[in-house]
Amino acid sequence: QVRLVESGGGLVQPGGSLRLSCAASGSISSIYTMGWYRQAPGKQRELVATLTSSGITNYADSVKGRFTISRDNGKNTVYLQMNSLKPDDTAVYYCNYRFVVLMTPYDFWGQGTQVTVSS
Repeated sequence: QVRLVESGGGLVQPGGSLRLSCAASGSISSIYTMGWYRQAPGKQRELVATLTSSGITNYADSVKGRFTISRDNGKNTVYLQMNSLKPDDTAVYYCNYRFVVLMTPYDFWGQGTQVTVSS
């Protein structure tokens, strides 16, 4: 089992910045992917950014150049630095931890943190 605890959401004006954190604990695999997904009201959950244990990143086109995913291995924590925020970035942001065993993915999710971009 893996437990994920998120923090850092809140209300910010358009053009502002926020940093989300996700601390993982429990049975952490040596090979995994951690990332952030978001879900706006009435919409499906969508990928924002992922980071593999080998350092490969992947970003949604809508956040490229504005968001940066990173991690602190010593703290088993992944971060999402969000700059130049737009109202369309308003959503609940969920941290995800995934590992694969024999081609079967196993996902763990955080409780979600609200990000609201509004003037």
